[in-house]
Amino acid sequence: MLTGTIIILNGTSSSGKTSIVKAIQSVLEEPYVDAGLDKFLWMLPDRYLERPLWDEVLGLADQAGPVGHRLVAGMHQAIAALSIAGNNVIADHVLVETDWLRQCIDLFNPLPAFFVGVRCPLEIVEQREHARRNRTWGQARAQVDLVHAHGIYDLEVDTSIYNPEECALKIKARLQTGDPPDAFKRLKQLEDSTAFR
Repeated sequence: MLTGTIIILNGTSSSGKTSIVKAIQSVLEEPYVDAGLDKFLWMLPDRYLERPLWDEVLGLADQAGPVGHRLVAGMHQAIAALSIAGNNVIADHVLVETDWLRQCIDLFNPLPAFFVGVRCPLEIVEQREHARRNRTWGQARAQVDLVHAHGIYDLEVDTSIYNPEECALKIKARLQTGDPPDAFKRLKQLEDSTAFR
């Protein structure tokens, strides 16, 4: 059985990742399973999605709590397992924890996993955040210096310049080049040489 392709979209809250996920599912002929962060958060009992349990147990915008760490570790394992079973997977992520990045590197570097940075200027992300009713004000500002600190991707897209469909087409074009992804492999080399954030 062939291993499925993984696409990890990493960016701050309100940077446009979820819209890109939907657009990618639309433009790619092969089915891609959406196994992103929100899908796992919504598996929790409703009480965990309300304060104060969210802050105390899941964590804050820029750091995870104990349940958050376990949940995300399970998400990473699930993504790898889906790929190994032959499923194509797309997942939006907010890599604010170094441990999360290390898990992704260790699990995904041997797999066909593309690492895509979703960028957007903070002022635009904050406008979007303020306009959305389901986001806490200040999340993006707390995350912006953390999520892209590692600086290595297979591809980056800027949602202040391109709409979700255009971003999806750029990702599709990268997949169609036939060049294997190598961001997680390069990050693994950095990790092994201790030159890591």
